[in-house]
Amino acid sequence: MPENSPRFAVAQSTVHEDPTNAALLRESGAEVRKLMKQAADAGARLVHFTEGALCFPSKRVMSELGPDEIGPSDWSKAEWTVLQEELDRIAALSRELGIWTVIPSVHRLPAPTRPHNSTYVVSDQGKVVARYDERTLSTTKITWMYTPGKEPVTFEVDEYRFGLALGLDVLFPELFTEYDRLDVDGVLVSYSTSGSSGNEVVPTHARGSAAMNTYWISLAVPANPAAGVASGVIDPRGNVVVEGPADGSPGIAVTDLHRVDVTTIGREFRRRTRDRIGS
Repeated sequence: MPENSPRFAVAQSTVHEDPTNAALLRESGAEVRKLMKQAADAGARLVHFTEGALCFPSKRVMSELGPDEIGPSDWSKAEWTVLQEELDRIAALSRELGIWTVIPSVHRLPAPTRPHNSTYVVSDQGKVVARYDERTLSTTKITWMYTPGKEPVTFEVDEYRFGLALGLDVLFPELFTEYDRLDVDGVLVSYSTSGSSGNEVVPTHARGSAAMNTYWISLAVPANPAAGVASGVIDPRGNVVVEGPADGSPGIAVTDLHRVDVTTIGREFRRRTRDRIGS
C-alpha cells in the first residue's frame, strides 16, 4: 500500500424516501454539505456517504399504482431538476473545500429506460470523475425500479485506489474478491438500512470482506437510531477502527488510512491460491 496516510471521513446522514418532494431533496443536500464541511474541517481528503444520502426512493411513492399497490415506478414524478441542482452544489463545495466526495444518487437514463441506483465520485476539483451503478439489485429494485449496473469501478485519491459497492452488493463476497484482483486499497460500501431488524448482518459481511481481502472497507449507513448500525471504517484485519455517532444521529467519523504489512496477513498467499484454484 502507499506510504502516505490520507485522512478519511465516513458520514451517516438523514435519508428521505420521496424524490417528488423538492423541499426534502434540498434538506438532504444541505445536510450533506454540512457534513462535508465538518469532514474538511477535520482534515479529511475524502468523505463517503450512504445510499440514499440525497434520497432513497420508496417503492410505494414511485409506484404508478401506489401507494397501496406496488407496480412499475413512474420516474416522471421525481424532481429531477432539484436533484441535479443539489448534486451541482455538492460538486461546487467539493472544489471549494478541496475534498473528494463519494455521494450516492439516482442516475437518470433516457425514458423509458429505468434509472441506475448509483454512486458518484466527485473530485477535489468539483468534477464527477466516476460513477458506479449497483449490480446486485434487490427483487423490488430490479422488478419495479432500476436498471442494474454491469462493471466494477475504481478511482484513486493520493495514490490510494478505491472500489465502490452499493446496496445489496455488501452481501456478495465475489464482488469484493473482484476488487482484490483490481488491486484496490479499500472499498467504499454505501448501504441503506431498512426497518429496525436484520441490519446487524451488514457490518458482519463488511468486516469479513475486509479481512478476507486484506484491504480497508468504509461502510456508510443512514442516521437511523432504530437500525442499530453505525457508519464506520474497517481495517484490513477486519477491525472496526472508527464509528459514527452510536445514537444514530447525523455525523461523521474520521480516521487516517495507513500502510499495513499485508505479507503478515496473507494477501499474496490468498491471491496465489485463488489464481491456482480458479476462484
